[in-house]
Amino acid sequence: MTTTIGSTSGVRHVKDKRTWKQRVQNAQKNWDPLLPQLVDAYLAWRYSSTAVPPPDQTDDNYAFTIDTIDIYAMTSSLSVSRTANQSASEALVRHGFVGNSPVNPSVAISLKTLELLRCLKLVKPSFSVEAFAKLVCLMYSIPYRPSYRTAISDAFAVYLRIQRLVQSQVLRTLARDTANWRARNACPACSYKLEGEDPPTFSRIICIDGNNSLKRLATTGRRTPGDIRVFEESDYFLSREYVDRFGAEVKARQVQPKLHMKSRASSPDGAAPSDQESDEEEDSQRNNTEGDPTDGSTAAPSPCAKTWKAAAADEKKHTWGIFDETGIFACACRHGLILWLVDMVRSGELAKYALAIVAKAHEVLGANIMIGYDIGCAFKETVRNSSLGPQMHALGTRFCVNAFHGYSHAYDCQVMNHPNTIQGMGLEDGEVLERVFSASNQLAPVIRYSTPYLRRVLIDLHFQQWDHEKYSNIGLMLYNNIVQALDIVNSQTSSLEQTLSALELTREDLVRFEEEERKFFAELRDESDSNLHAVAYVEALQELRTASEELLDASRRFNQRAPDQPTALRWEAPRSGATDYDADLSQTRKLETRRRYLRERVKQLTEEVNAMEVALNITSRWQPGDTAYRETLQYIATRKYQRALGKLQRLVIQRLFELNKLNLAQTGYRMRTYIAKNLQRRCRAIRKAVKQYNAAARELDPPRDPLDWSKVSHYAFLEEFTLLQDTGNDLRAKPWSQPAVRETMRMARRITRAQEEISNASREARRAHTFIRDEEKIFAAVLADLKTQGSYLYGAVQDYVRHRRAANAKNLAYILRIHALDGFDGQMSPGSYAGDPIHPALALSSPHTSSDATQPGGLSSLTHDAQVVARTEEGEASLDDGDDLVHEEVTAIMEFLAGLRT
Repeated sequence: MTTTIGSTSGVRHVKDKRTWKQRVQNAQKNWDPLLPQLVDAYLAWRYSSTAVPPPDQTDDNYAFTIDTIDIYAMTSSLSVSRTANQSASEALVRHGFVGNSPVNPSVAISLKTLELLRCLKLVKPSFSVEAFAKLVCLMYSIPYRPSYRTAISDAFAVYLRIQRLVQSQVLRTLARDTANWRARNACPACSYKLEGEDPPTFSRIICIDGNNSLKRLATTGRRTPGDIRVFEESDYFLSREYVDRFGAEVKARQVQPKLHMKSRASSPDGAAPSDQESDEEEDSQRNNTEGDPTDGSTAAPSPCAKTWKAAAADEKKHTWGIFDETGIFACACRHGLILWLVDMVRSGELAKYALAIVAKAHEVLGANIMIGYDIGCAFKETVRNSSLGPQMHALGTRFCVNAFHGYSHAYDCQVMNHPNTIQGMGLEDGEVLERVFSASNQLAPVIRYSTPYLRRVLIDLHFQQWDHEKYSNIGLMLYNNIVQALDIVNSQTSSLEQTLSALELTREDLVRFEEEERKFFAELRDESDSNLHAVAYVEALQELRTASEELLDASRRFNQRAPDQPTALRWEAPRSGATDYDADLSQTRKLETRRRYLRERVKQLTEEVNAMEVALNITSRWQPGDTAYRETLQYIATRKYQRALGKLQRLVIQRLFELNKLNLAQTGYRMRTYIAKNLQRRCRAIRKAVKQYNAAARELDPPRDPLDWSKVSHYAFLEEFTLLQDTGNDLRAKPWSQPAVRETMRMARRITRAQEEISNASREARRAHTFIRDEEKIFAAVLADLKTQGSYLYGAVQDYVRHRRAANAKNLAYILRIHALDGFDGQMSPGSYAGDPIHPALALSSPHTSSDATQPGGLSSLTHDAQVVARTEEGEASLDDGDDLVHEEVTAIMEFLAGLRT
């Protein structure tokens, strides 16, 4: 198995000829039986003073010295004493180190050093082990070598396994290790329902979406993966087997052969699709038979689905098929805590990923869920037509689109599915996953070339920290939401009443207008096939008439050049001297060529018109004075106008999304430059589209007012697209289509959503308050029990409790702020949990027990900590608003857009 190589210094080097796969498997096989001992050794080292056995229990024959890395003590070696029945790895952990190998370690890294690396990766996910190894070498004043990175990486992997095992024991002690406990109870604002509370419209509001940043390169060529370990210790990821159960639910829509008519009516821009576009569509369908979230509908794809498909196809072109995992599909509650994750494997956003999460939500979360998804309007039809359809109907599951993405949807979709138009949604925008992905994108550099096992380990580590931070900020989020909602109600209610009085309207009128608006757009119909055939027929008649007139003109001019009398046929004498071919070319021959071409063209068009008349059962050819002919001409002008308007709308929406990307954090300089150049090109394209629109608007009867660039370049122009699309005055005749009335409807809707948000956030704040009180009781009971038993887990549980109490103190500080707000009329005291106790300690205490200082687990000490936190937060308010830069950048655009139309 090995080869011995001699060197000039007399040192014998052994070359390890095992493959990487063999080394990983052997290490795993040797580490697994040692892990229980290592966990006990770690707990003894961390929380006990008797981790290292006394000298009288050690055997000098088993002592050894090993090279060490300790960024705190800066030691280079360690003498390790151990008993005869202790392994080298266990002895090292009891001395505060982890070896790089389970059997014969050559170097050991201190536990404090590894904990520092873990904490660095928690707060800076893009921080790599290689960077940390270089930092160690810098502090030790030695040259960097890849072997140091390998040693630290191997030891760090074992240290993370020890940490996960310790955490699992802590959660088991707290009765939080049952299946789906985290998804059910991690967010108390969502899950901790109280007795006697006003029931919310939706039991939970969750969001789902896919992100392609967390890709991992696939193994290329004939290489086989070396690390075949599977990380199954995370309760975030749904297994691939579970997800694949839904792989056959939705099939990809097959590319239908396109019949291109000879007239321009068959193409939106007057031209047939290019061969390249057709090939790309066919390749996209051949590459994957599993459908995307919009393919489950039995009807033709909606405009929203077509737009979503176009964006998804564009992203898919950039994956090149070189990735194994192409990203993650995530689900989170409205407060930002992650529920589940799914690996997207060698594909884009398929329906099975979303269906798997919906199935899991039905199983775990129960009835009356609202699910936000950027293509939720089309996906609900996919769910309805899948095996989950009966569950969806029975449980009352509903879907909506996200606030920001919703503005790229058709307006008839927005009036039904936009969160600002849905009763009970409050001010929720459904864009929580955009913030999640903005943070998780930092993981991309360190997992792109990692193994599948390490990729999942790092993703799990990142989202554990993410959830801890989101839990710590639940109080802040609810406080901000209530403050925003109160400001809307207080500042806009009087303005609404004044506007209603000026317009001579009532709130009941606004409600009626909203119902009329929904009904109007629900009854809108797309262009029918009969219209297309009529357009093609009239266009062919126009071409035939134009060609016939040109033929008559060419014949007339040709005949005018004829001689007075026929002459004998003869050849002209050759001309001498310099000649100009263009000047001397016979006009007669040019006219004859033109006449011959037009004659063939008229014949061809006549045959085409005859064929159409037979197909359409037209017995008498339409004439320009006929009613059908004139109506079709008017329809053609309207159709041209609608297409010019649609093109302009698409360009404006694309500009909107590119502006959003330009402001997102973690966007590199080159990407920002690329987007900026795209914006410049987009602006030029919009200017051109405005000219085309104005030309089409002038041809309408009556003509429409022209647009100018200064108006189109503003976000507010998005609201007018739907009004501009009405060319029959059916919409403009409606009272709710008038700008003043629409603004009033928008204001009233905003106030209604704000009042709902006050109710929702107040309910959730009381839930969080009650949960904090009950959790304090649990912590007090568990710690007292462990202390009485003298359990080695006491210290580990105490560490967990210390972090939770710090988070609870911050949340409680903001809950107390909520209680002090002017206009807050919710209940200020905690309530009683409506379900089964989440821990046996709660079943032993009365739910109505007061929380004074005389009772263990009371809130008095935590309230004191909360007051300290509140004073600290107030002192720092002038320096920091409490929100990070990413939140400000993304939220600023979303809040602005939320006030545009709905």
